[in-house]
Amino acid sequence: MHAATLALLRQRLAVLTPSVLEIEDQSERHIGHAGARGGAHLRLFVVSTAFAGKNTRDRQRLVYDAAGDLLPGRIHALIIAARTPEET
Repeated sequence: MHAATLALLRQRLAVLTPSVLEIEDQSERHIGHAGARGGAHLRLFVVSTAFAGKNTRDRQRLVYDAAGDLLPGRIHALIIAARTPEET
C-alpha cells in the first residue's frame, strides 16, 4: 500500500547503518481511524551501534531525525523498537 514510503524510509534510515531493519506496514489495521487518511502506520525494528549509550527517547529522536519530513505526512504513526547489537 505504501511501498514508496517504505522505500524512502529505508533509504533515510541507512544513515544509522543498521545491521537489522524491519518495517511492518500496519496501515490496514487502522482503516476507518481518523488519522488513517493517507499516512502510513508502521512498526519499525532497527538494530544499530548508533544507539549505544542512548536512552529510548534519544534513540527515537535519531530515527525521527533520519525520517525527516516523512513524519508527519507520509507516515502518520511510527512504533519504534531501537536496539544495539548487544541487546538482541
